[in-house]
Amino acid sequence: MKFKIANILLGLSVAGIYCLHRTFISVSLLWMLPCFLLHGTVVILGCIKIGWSFFLPVVCSSNTSSRVVALTFDDGPNKDFTPFIIDTLSRNNIKATFFCIGKNIPGNEDILKRMELEGHTVGNHSNSHHFWFDLFSARKMLADMQEVDKKVYAITGRKLTMFRPPYGITNPNVAKAIKMGNYTPVGWNIRSLDTVAKDKKQLLARIESRLKPGAIILLHDSIKLTSEALPEAIAMIRKNGYDIVPLSELFD
Repeated sequence: MKFKIANILLGLSVAGIYCLHRTFISVSLLWMLPCFLLHGTVVILGCIKIGWSFFLPVVCSSNTSSRVVALTFDDGPNKDFTPFIIDTLSRNNIKATFFCIGKNIPGNEDILKRMELEGHTVGNHSNSHHFWFDLFSARKMLADMQEVDKKVYAITGRKLTMFRPPYGITNPNVAKAIKMGNYTPVGWNIRSLDTVAKDKKQLLARIESRLKPGAIILLHDSIKLTSEALPEAIAMIRKNGYDIVPLSELFD
């Protein structure tokens, strides 16, 4: 809807300038250029800022006053770090959501089974996580996404319903593929930046400074630092008076 509104505003602006130009020759058509530049900037930001829900509604937080947050992990399963993360979650009686990449599942089926057995939720994070995924056609995207569904269903018997776009990028094709596949798109409103954090102190400080009721925290179970910092992150979140709940409970 926001994308449609942006297009309508662009059309009205261009039409208005054209009409003025036809009426008053002194009004230059070059005034259209800032309109196109502004529209392009807004659309690009809408693509990279998943929290804007620019092309379709995306679940990025819960509108609640309760001091609850949810943990989500992207890019696994990873044989080196995901088991340790699941161990930590188990010791703390926490259920999380793992947005898995399909190509990482072969050889790690036991990890996926453990997620299911221990009550965690598995989400779809594309099969290829291709760098140019957001430039695929909608049908190619959907085929990629459904490949993950097949792999997970063969192992757990579960049908995936949630999808997190690679790199958090959305655009009209991503929106179309999500709708065609009847997925619920899930983003975040706390990006831990654990993929670039220099140490645990930096990672924990970023999460703590952004804590708010109903937050969805983005982490990665493919990062050594994340697996090492998770016990302290959980303790810090609880020390701030927050409970860590499953995504399903956050939006119940």
